[in-house]
Amino acid sequence: MEDADCVEFLQWLLPKLQMRWPAFRKVRRQVCKRVGRRLADLGLPDVAAYQEWVVLHPEELEILDGFCRITISRFYRDRSVFDHLRHEILPELAENARAKGQREVWCWSAGCASGEEPYTVNIIWKRTVSPKAPGVKLKIIATDSDSQMLDRAGQGRYAGSSLKDFPREWLAGCFGRVESEYTVRPEYRLEIEWCRQDIREEMPHGVFDLILCRHLAFTYFDQALQVKTLGEILPRLRPGGVLVIGKQEPPPTSVSRLVECKPRTGIFRKLDY
Repeated sequence: MEDADCVEFLQWLLPKLQMRWPAFRKVRRQVCKRVGRRLADLGLPDVAAYQEWVVLHPEELEILDGFCRITISRFYRDRSVFDHLRHEILPELAENARAKGQREVWCWSAGCASGEEPYTVNIIWKRTVSPKAPGVKLKIIATDSDSQMLDRAGQGRYAGSSLKDFPREWLAGCFGRVESEYTVRPEYRLEIEWCRQDIREEMPHGVFDLILCRHLAFTYFDQALQVKTLGEILPRLRPGGVLVIGKQEPPPTSVSRLVECKPRTGIFRKLDY
């Protein structure tokens, strides 16, 4: 399948899924490979024939929606973001909880893929925050629409490439080795609940102090779906709570209840009013 043919197909397809073509420009090869395998499975000669197939079989859009899930995930991805969480945001949330007599801080990791993000937050908490805030626990709900990704997350086993951004000084204390893989140590698996949810259709119950929604809604969804998704996220974030999106992802301009905590980090605080 020629790249130009796949690009034309994706530009036709993505609006039907309420997704943005510009977000897929650099990662299109991952999607195109999946489309190519689907062509072979269906015995279709080219992408034009597949487009006709999709028109005649609209249920195929559900399969294509799965093809458009981009799974690029690493521990401590975007170092400046996690450094700010480590030194500023998480200690502040812990102190606020202690001041209010609360024993738990609640975090939601949306679109957690194979689990690197929630594990990173949990490791930061247990290594740097918890010793200074005894009695306050971090509870994490990690959601993703892909059950295979969640299975991988639950296993907690990763290739070395997933850890290239992770602090070297923490590596031995946080991971064991099984042949060529690194395994998250048991104490850092505690307090994480894995849940299969598609953020477009379902979100966890409750209210959270910290919500991470990076490289998902505000990268791939079209403007209307972004506004809808954020409108459903915000009621789940406590006043004064923190929302983390991708560094290059400005939230929809219609939102006035978020103020950026630090420039160019994608970290926003929800105003109290």
